[in-house]
Amino acid sequence: MLDQFETDTLQRLRQNPNQQLVQVSDTIFTDRVRLIAPVIMGQGCVNCHNSHPESPKVDWKVGDVRGIQEVSIAQPIGANIFAFKYLSGYLVLTAAVGCLFIALHRRQAALIDGMNAELDSANEFLASLPIKISQNLSPYKSIFSGQRDVIINTERKKLTIFYSNILDFTAATERLQPEQITQLLNEYLTEMSTVALAYGGTIDKSVDDAMLIFFGDPETKGDAEDARACFRMAIEMQHRIANLGAKWRNIGIDQPLRVRMGINTGFCNVGSGFGSSDRIDYTIIGAEANLAARLQSIADPGHIVVSDETYAFIRDMVIAQALAPITMKGISREVIPYVVNDVS
Repeated sequence: MLDQFETDTLQRLRQNPNQQLVQVSDTIFTDRVRLIAPVIMGQGCVNCHNSHPESPKVDWKVGDVRGIQEVSIAQPIGANIFAFKYLSGYLVLTAAVGCLFIALHRRQAALIDGMNAELDSANEFLASLPIKISQNLSPYKSIFSGQRDVIINTERKKLTIFYSNILDFTAATERLQPEQITQLLNEYLTEMSTVALAYGGTIDKSVDDAMLIFFGDPETKGDAEDARACFRMAIEMQHRIANLGAKWRNIGIDQPLRVRMGINTGFCNVGSGFGSSDRIDYTIIGAEANLAARLQSIADPGHIVVSDETYAFIRDMVIAQALAPITMKGISREVIPYVVNDVS
């Protein structure tokens, strides 16, 4: 005998057999799910039923719903609860062990945090040492930052080299005490070094009042940009020199502070390959570096003279006048110096 749900389902399936009909019911004590699917007449079934003498119906068609198949699943709630009693006990035990582990882990983490706090001050001091040293020894910045190994090694690179010298510095300070001369010279070199580092220059060396700075190693922005940065640095140095000159006059130095500057762009050997195994100098060597010093020597006090190689990169920045060509040992070409008259 079919109940109401089964009767209704049979009628609905005969109207549309492509359905899945499910009934879900639950009470306080039991959950039940009923799934009904149709029994479809195939060709063999139709042939048999329509021709059998005892068949009560002889007009079956393929696809008709002859009956239904039902799957019914019922599960008492109490059985579900008791089925998890062992699993529940396991979960409680696992939770207890986990809480204990977390407590021990946090205690250990607190001990480690305390140790780290004690080491923080020492670590900060040690970490700041390379930065402090590299700030004062700019050629070795790449070594302290890990970009370059401390080995004897040089490479040939195109650099822009800057050379400057104070005109008649010795004569201007001959009436001063050595301590005063040292103070003035340190003040000048500090100002110039600050400008050089701000524009990305590498300070090779400073001997008395002369400075050698180059652009293009260990970091470079391209030959043109290195040359332009070097020229901008030289202009900024001239402004700082004017301020220093006014300050020096106030302490009794009668002669004006006049600095000659030379800039050249060319290939040099650069690196930490000059020296011995126990003492390595990071510097540049080559005729192009000597040319920068030569250009400085022919510059008028307070002026900048650049080579034709450098002028090609900065010609849109300056108003310059070509001087007579010069030659130098180690450089096969004639060099045309340009004296910078103004900034465009």
